[in-house]
Amino acid sequence: MNVIRHYALKINGEETPVEYDDGAPLLFVLRDALGLTGTHYGCGTESCGACRVEVDGKPVFACTFPAEAAEGCDIRTIEGVPEDDPVLRAFVAEQAGQCAYCIPGIIMTARMLLRDTPDPSRSDVAAALTPHLCRCGAHVRIVAAVLRAAKAGAGA
Repeated sequence: MNVIRHYALKINGEETPVEYDDGAPLLFVLRDALGLTGTHYGCGTESCGACRVEVDGKPVFACTFPAEAAEGCDIRTIEGVPEDDPVLRAFVAEQAGQCAYCIPGIIMTARMLLRDTPDPSRSDVAAALTPHLCRCGAHVRIVAAVLRAAKAGAGA
């Protein structure tokens, strides 16, 4: 029998009360209860990065991050990224996504990288994206997009 819990979450700048199973990972609350389906389920074991979101300015794997641990935190998902964001524009310009299943998590990680390291080297980008798996093999274009966003001042 599932116990329902009341969560008070701040998602993309909005206070969001929600009811969902106690002990649920943040990913399930985002996708199932709130309809924020831009954050993807890939593996459920922190091995692919498709579920990456920002919690209090840090990247987390939403597939294993307990929703109750996110209460009182500032959560940002891909839906909270403005359409004119330099990282998003760079990903389009570089045609960085093929199937694009991995791209929302990668974009979230790239934005945090550029915030903390506005002028990253190629190896900085590769290290930051290590937790992400792109099964299409678009890694070269993804790295190019992050470097292009950095040149456009995305981290400034």
